[in-house]
Amino acid sequence: MTDLSGRTALVTGASRGIGAAIATALRDAGAEVIGIGTSISKAPPEGIEPIDCDLSDRAAIEALLARLDGREIDILVNNAGIIRRAPIAEHTTEDWDAVMAVNLDAPFLLTRALGAKMLERGHGKVINVASVLSFEGGVTVPGYAASKAAIANLTRSFANEWASRGVNVNAIAPGYVTTDNTAALRSDPEREAQLMARVPLGRWLRPEEIAAPVVFLASDAASAIHGAVMAVDGGWGAR
Repeated sequence: MTDLSGRTALVTGASRGIGAAIATALRDAGAEVIGIGTSISKAPPEGIEPIDCDLSDRAAIEALLARLDGREIDILVNNAGIIRRAPIAEHTTEDWDAVMAVNLDAPFLLTRALGAKMLERGHGKVINVASVLSFEGGVTVPGYAASKAAIANLTRSFANEWASRGVNVNAIAPGYVTTDNTAALRSDPEREAQLMARVPLGRWLRPEEIAAPVVFLASDAASAIHGAVMAVDGGWGAR
């Protein structure tokens, strides 16, 4: 039931980290995969069709959608995300706007447009990438935490309207994964120790461990799952 042969998937932020792992896992499950990244064409994951797009730019998103017009996208994975770290009193408006544009606006715009085509066909899968910070405020990342909380509820909002029309909209909420976004945390021994002490699994997660649940949610095995925000966090939420 997790065979994705004959389906086309689009994954944003696919050039590295979680996105590259998701794109590769979907490819291995049989899907044709289009990977979106700011400069993914320079070094795309093997077997992935790369398309460059700056998701912070609404005009670029419109151009991407125009380019995809006529392509049947069966699976959309809104993975692209950025983070800006600063104490709230020093967090700039520019950083706030940048995070919201990529983390929240782009998923809404892409899901609205590509999901409309799924509704016409009566089937489709949308998987958003939320975060453990969808459920808590975090420290020095107000924009990121706010955007990921919004992604969780945006997922539910789409599911409320689309579940009865054959389109599954769900999200995964990764914990602390070895990616570029967590490099600052992993380079701070004190902060890293604090974080890992809260993870029952006791270690950082690997991108591939986030990709596997995405394949499941993209497959027929998840046909009855709608509006879920699935924690993939090593037990962080349980602690």
